[in-house]
Amino acid sequence: MSSYEDRLKALRAQLLRDRLDGFVVPLTDEHMSEYVGAYAQRLAWLTGFQGSAGSAVVLPEEAAIFVDGRYTLQVREQVDPAHWQYESVPQTSVAAWLGAHAPQGGRIGYDPWLHTRAWVSQATEALAAKGAELVAVDTNPIDRVWPDRPAPSEARLVVHEDRFAGRSAAEKRQAMADWLTGRKADAAVLSALDSIAWTFNIRGKDVERTPVALAYAIVHADATADLYVAPEKMDEAVAKHLGNAVRVHDRAAFAEALGSLSGKTVVADPERAVAAIFEGLETGGAKVLALRDPAVLPKAIKNPVEIAGHKAAQTRDGAALSRFLHWIATEAPKGGLTEMIAADRLEAFRKDTGLLEDLSFDTISGAGPNGAVVHYRVEEKTNRPIETGTLYLVDSGGQYRDGTTDVTRTIAVGTPSEEMKHRFTLVLKGHVALARAVFPKGTRGGQLDALARQFLWAEGLDYAHGTGHGVGSFLSVHEGPQRIATFGGGDEPLQAGMILSNEPGYYKTGEYGIRIENLVLVEERAIEGAEREMLGFETLTFAPIDRNLISVPILTGEERAWIDAYHAKVLEVVGPQLEGGALDWLRAACAPL
Repeated sequence: MSSYEDRLKALRAQLLRDRLDGFVVPLTDEHMSEYVGAYAQRLAWLTGFQGSAGSAVVLPEEAAIFVDGRYTLQVREQVDPAHWQYESVPQTSVAAWLGAHAPQGGRIGYDPWLHTRAWVSQATEALAAKGAELVAVDTNPIDRVWPDRPAPSEARLVVHEDRFAGRSAAEKRQAMADWLTGRKADAAVLSALDSIAWTFNIRGKDVERTPVALAYAIVHADATADLYVAPEKMDEAVAKHLGNAVRVHDRAAFAEALGSLSGKTVVADPERAVAAIFEGLETGGAKVLALRDPAVLPKAIKNPVEIAGHKAAQTRDGAALSRFLHWIATEAPKGGLTEMIAADRLEAFRKDTGLLEDLSFDTISGAGPNGAVVHYRVEEKTNRPIETGTLYLVDSGGQYRDGTTDVTRTIAVGTPSEEMKHRFTLVLKGHVALARAVFPKGTRGGQLDALARQFLWAEGLDYAHGTGHGVGSFLSVHEGPQRIATFGGGDEPLQAGMILSNEPGYYKTGEYGIRIENLVLVEERAIEGAEREMLGFETLTFAPIDRNLISVPILTGEERAWIDAYHAKVLEVVGPQLEGGALDWLRAACAPL
């Protein structure tokens, strides 16, 4: 299995033994997670693709890999075109491709623990047009041919204290029980890892960069719950924290437990619960209500303790990032820096806080053309020097007990070109427009997306990713349901207490990338004479925006005022944490335009 070609051959041989004419390989786990443990990295093992979103289909004579616009460049660098066709989402889909390429009368396999019921329905319908069928497998064929597949993590659970959570687990279960009662339901199945972590005020280390544990849960209308987790993850402190109202079982018992809900009305989330869960409930005789996981919205609307914790995390994280920006401003012009050196140094500054639990994702450290790869991941073979006359894009974040951070800065190394400055300023104008937005309650993120793109659009430019995603509280750096995007979501009404990113960008293939990202808090806005309840954003991230890249003449007076006020706030928040040369640098970096 030394090459990806060998792995593809081995999978095809296994499919032949399994009497299958194809197989679908998504990048997810049994919990529909975006970021998954090493044991579930089947797509990466098979193809070499290292992104965080994608799927593949393997047929006897052809194979295709499906990614969205964030990974258009990356997939071509990591996946061999001799064996794989590149397909773009949403222009096409796995189901549509199968409808066109599956063999007549073929049997296409899928793992029911890795797909939603909606996907199964779409793929079944698409295959029916070819007289082909979708076949659920009992054992994933990749697992049969992956000889050194890692075992799931055995890391122990840890208690997420109420002083960080703001609400006890018992309060959360009671609120969930009241929600169930209002819908005349007996129980809700929780399968999303961050929902379980939030509901029970527990955290784990089973997924790199995301503090969750592999588990399932069933919450009942009497506010009791059943938690399914590997026994080795439990200790006395966690058991005491969970209390008698939470019954703990082996995670391996979950599938069989679904059958014990016979005669009950059970909520399962069609977006977050896999097809196998629906099948298990219905086969067992439960009445299933396909409703959103009741933890999703309250988890997204941060309580006052979580908001205060997030602000504290942002304050220390902003100081760490500012130390890094001072360091790179000093060292990069001397030469000798690489993307990996810079990423490691930034992590060291965060560790120096003494409170860093982990990074919130692998740092995107992109110099020159690598900065144009939206979700670039530096490794030895791609590691570029940070050279004078180029742009350096660094997108990074930290996991702290009191908050999760995510921030992007684009830095000019040496003197930037006029084109770089102009396009950076277009991105900045969009960032400022979104940051200053005031909008009525009920507004969806998708309605705001154009504010950030308008200046790029006016010059025939754009970017192929959403403008904003939700962020968890010492949880996932990408959290729903809120988004600022016109595709792939963005239909959730924004509510006070939600935290999102504000991250417009621009990417010139083969040359450079630009992104400016801060996190923002949705807050209520009191406007004299207003006839509607209004909302706006409070910017939470504090780190200088590179003044050397700003073309001041194309800014309006209001835009300049916002940038100057933002930098004044950065100096106020971060300045007291710096000293010496770093403080002098910060004062210059935050000087009025």
